Amino acid sequence: MIKINERIFPYENEITLFQLRDRYKPNADLLIYNGFPVQDDRQIQDGDELIFIKRGEVPSKAELEALMVARHTPGVHQKVKTACVGVAGVGGLGSAVAIALARLGIGKLVIADFDVVEPSNLNRQQYFVHQIGKPKVEAIRDNLNMINPYVQIEDHNIKLDASNINQIFKNVDVLVEAFDTAFMKSLIVDVFLSENPTKFLVCASGLAGSGDGNTIKKKKMGNNLIIIGDLLSSAEPGRGLMAPRVGIAAHHQANAVLEILLGEIK
Repeated sequence: MIKINERIFPYENEITLFQLRDRYKPNADLLIYNGFPVQDDRQIQDGDELIFIKRGEVPSKAELEALMVARHTPGVHQKVKTACVGVAGVGGLGSAVAIALARLGIGKLVIADFDVVEPSNLNRQQYFVHQIGKPKVEAIRDNLNMINPYVQIEDHNIKLDASNINQIFKNVDVLVEAFDTAFMKSLIVDVFLSENPTKFLVCASGLAGSGDGNTIKKKKMGNNLIIIGDLLSSAEPGRGLMAPRVGIAAHHQANAVLEILLGEIK
């Protein structure tokens, strides 16, 4: 057997790399043979793994999914691709969480934020200079589409409050809290969990400064509240929000979402 773009095909005697390229992807201009890019033709051996790529071409949904399945395993990917995850706030935490989930191949993301990209955001948030002044939900949607165009994105350019949180996130399987202020963190816990007692909420608290990243941990509180952080280091003068610890916390949150979807947190 051989693998071509992560799909398994029967091995054929005396077939060459170029012959397989011409059969399966004749426009490919990058050939990867057992993990290494090559330019010359060669005899294929049983067990070889080949990747044929057309530079600049967006893979089909099926092709991209096959590549993801190969990395995630089919059972994991099946659960991920049918999931709907909400992200409340797409600043330092939320933008990184959304990107991690898009790379996982989450089926649908529901994102909400009312803010625009500012120059000061670029020290930790997943945006670019040319996006300054653009609504964050639009900017992150564009960035997510460049990473995985097959993730469905429902974006809400709106300020979240007690009157709209449950309406916007009513269909999510898991909700990620990614706010900056303690008031909004407390509000979403009260509002969302009161109306959705069986759904998980993944929050963050304590991730400012440049301290030890190992102090950022996961803690389950009650039946369906997950807190990520050290629970101590809030942003204040002399201890700002910076990319490394914010990124650690965000990826902890994304990983907690994955654990929930796979049934590893109950």
